Amino acid sequence: MPAVTVEDTTALARVPLPAPGTVRRRTRSVTTAPSGFEGEGFPVRRAFAGVDLRDLDPFLHMDQMGEVEYAPGEPKGTSWHPHRGFETVTYIIDGTFQHADSHGGGGTISDGDTQWMTAGGGVLHIERPPEHLVVSGGLFHGLQLWVNLPQAQKWVPPRYQDLRADRSVLLASPDAGAFLRVIAGDVAGHRGPGSTYTPMAMVHATVSPGATLDLPWDPSFNALVYVLSGAGSVGIDGAPVRTGQLAVLGPGDTVTVRGAVRQESRTPALDVVVLGGLPIREPIAMYGPFVMNTRQEVLDAFTDFQAGRLGSIPAAYGDTPHGAVRGETGQ
Repeated sequence: MPAVTVEDTTALARVPLPAPGTVRRRTRSVTTAPSGFEGEGFPVRRAFAGVDLRDLDPFLHMDQMGEVEYAPGEPKGTSWHPHRGFETVTYIIDGTFQHADSHGGGGTISDGDTQWMTAGGGVLHIERPPEHLVVSGGLFHGLQLWVNLPQAQKWVPPRYQDLRADRSVLLASPDAGAFLRVIAGDVAGHRGPGSTYTPMAMVHATVSPGATLDLPWDPSFNALVYVLSGAGSVGIDGAPVRTGQLAVLGPGDTVTVRGAVRQESRTPALDVVVLGGLPIREPIAMYGPFVMNTRQEVLDAFTDFQAGRLGSIPAAYGDTPHGAVRGETGQ
């Protein structure tokens, strides 16, 4: 159950009905995310596994973290590690997570909050559950998305955005059968709080059983629909999707998502994240925590990290960057 909900969706601003001549996007592919473990051992689904980077552009990587009910002592995080050349977006649906970085950014997020870190020219950071959650255990569910930076902006200074759940823009479909949280980008004239270098949009939508969402979508953006939980269909062609699957859509003005009439008892609705952005269409040289345009730039990033030029761990943490060059991708 997503943390951010409303009692009466009919009171929300609505996305408009599709205009005459609207081109509804068709489904190009549906893939199933494999499961694995990240950092110190928290379970993830690799949402983009097996999908061509040209279809994902400007996005690079996304993990669905959990949904998992931790026993006391089980919650896991990552050690200190570096990044350069892109942005990480951590969206917590349920649970609590802490972030700190060498540029002074950080804080605790929970239940619908988002942390948006621009690594830019280089930063060290760490993500982990707070100590009280490690002791008590509890529910944890979230996403981490990697957004590429264009070559001209790969060297921008690191930046951190703390986007609280109450800053998300809340919308409903015309019949109130779908509830939307706009985290970034412009959707039908409603702009989410996230500030992005790469033009993009990120929306979390809950679609009731039997309901249809026709979401206006910038025709210059690509369109990806990832299923967090539940079952339904995507695209004007009605391609079936379920938990842990990613649909890549073709060109058009509208993204169509339908909730299946029958859902499992533990997933009362279809929950999806809809992503889209303006493709960068530049060469990508990607290894572990570095995303650059050439192999030499990646090698230079490793050299700079080893020389301490990507930042220093704050003294308050007293940690060492063991396993640092591995990053979240596990590469």
